[in-house]
Amino acid sequence: METHYINYKIPKEAEGTYFSIPFPVPANLERITVSYQYESGVIDLGLMGAQENFLGWSGGARSSVWVDPHSATPGYCMVPITPGEWQILVGAYKIPPDGVEVRYTIEYHPQAPRWLKGDLHMHSDASDGQHNIPTLAKIAGRKNLDFIAVANHNNYNENFNLPKISGLTLIPAVEWTHYKGHMNFYGVAAPFNNFIANNEEEMLALVNRAKEKGALISVCHPMDKGCGYLWQNRDIFDMVEVWNGPMRPTNVNGIKWWHELLLEGKKIPLIGGSDYHRGLFPIIMAHPTTHVYAKSPCTSDILNALKNGHAYVTSSPNGINIDLKSGEAMMGDTVPWRTGLTLDVSTQKLGVGMKVRLVTSEGIINLQNGQQQVQALPSWKFAYIVIVRKILNFERIAAISNPIYIIHK
Repeated sequence: METHYINYKIPKEAEGTYFSIPFPVPANLERITVSYQYESGVIDLGLMGAQENFLGWSGGARSSVWVDPHSATPGYCMVPITPGEWQILVGAYKIPPDGVEVRYTIEYHPQAPRWLKGDLHMHSDASDGQHNIPTLAKIAGRKNLDFIAVANHNNYNENFNLPKISGLTLIPAVEWTHYKGHMNFYGVAAPFNNFIANNEEEMLALVNRAKEKGALISVCHPMDKGCGYLWQNRDIFDMVEVWNGPMRPTNVNGIKWWHELLLEGKKIPLIGGSDYHRGLFPIIMAHPTTHVYAKSPCTSDILNALKNGHAYVTSSPNGINIDLKSGEAMMGDTVPWRTGLTLDVSTQKLGVGMKVRLVTSEGIINLQNGQQQVQALPSWKFAYIVIVRKILNFERIAAISNPIYIIHK
C-alpha cells in the first residue's frame, strides 16, 4: 500500500465556502481511503472520482472514508477505482482567525488476491425459504461472510434486482430442480427461459444453453436419498456440491462419489452450501462455508476461482484454515510429476482431537501435524486434504480441500 499526503492551509477568508483539492489516482487499485486531521475549527469532507463523478459526502461526521467496487463508507458509492485526477471535497464550515492546517492522507490499496468465505446455497421467501434477500444479507453480514448465492427452485426473478450491499457479494443463482437431480446455476441472471426438461437429451440441451450464456453449473447434494443426482451424464457439470447442510452420511457418500470422478480422470472442483431455508437447527447459514482464493470479491472472480478449484470447505465460517501447495501451485492446479515432487500441507485453527489426512488416488496418509511436507509418489494422480474430528466415538469430516492434480507426461 502506498500513501500520499496533502498539507493544505485553509484561510479565515474561506470560511463558509466549498471547494475541492485534486489528488492523483494511479491504475490497478482496488480501494482508496481518504483521512484528514486538523486542530481547530470545523472542516467537512466529501469525495469525487475521476471525470467529476460524485462519490459521497460525510460532512464532519467522519474523519476517514473509503470507496472500492465492493464496499464503501456509508453514504459513499461502491465504484471501480478509475485512474486519473480525483477531488477531495472540502467544506470550510468554521475556520479560526489564523486559518487552519489540514493534513489529508490518501491510501492507495492495490488489487491483490485473497481468501474469501461464503455460502453458495440458500433460499429466500421467493421460493421455499423464510427470509427475503435483505434479511439473508444481514444474517450473512453478522457471520462476516464475503459472498452468498440465493438459489431458488426454478425461479430466478430476484436475480434481476439483487441489492448492492457493502462488503457482501450476491452471486446470481438458481437451483434447477428436477426429480432426477438438482443443479445450481451460478453467475447468470436468467440461465434458461423454460426450466422444463424431462429426459436426458432435454436436460443436456438446457444445461448447455445455460453454459453458453456463461453459467457455472454445480450438482447439488448428489447422493441425497430424496433428490440425488440420477441423470446418466457425469460430464455436463462444472462442480459438485459434496457438502450440503450438516455433515451426515449423505455428504460422506457425496464425497465418495466425487472421489470416484477424480479416479476416472475428471478434474471436478468441490464446493459446499448450507441449503439454508429458515432459522431452524440444524440447518444453519454458512454451515458449511466455502473458502475461495479470488482476485477480488466481484462475482466473476469468485466464480472463476471456484471453477479452477481454488477453494476448500469447512464446517463453519470461523473454523479451520487450509492451504495445500506444491511450489507455486495451489489446490485446484495441476503439476507435472518429477522426482522429488512434494506437497506442502498447512492448517490452522485445528480443534482438539482433530486429525489431518492427505487423501490420494492411491489411499490415505495420516499426517502427524497440521504443518507438513509430504513426498509425492510416482503413482499419484491427485491429493487433497481431509480433516476429521471424533464426536461420540464417530469420526466426522470437519474440512475438505480441492486436490492438487499430478500429470504424468
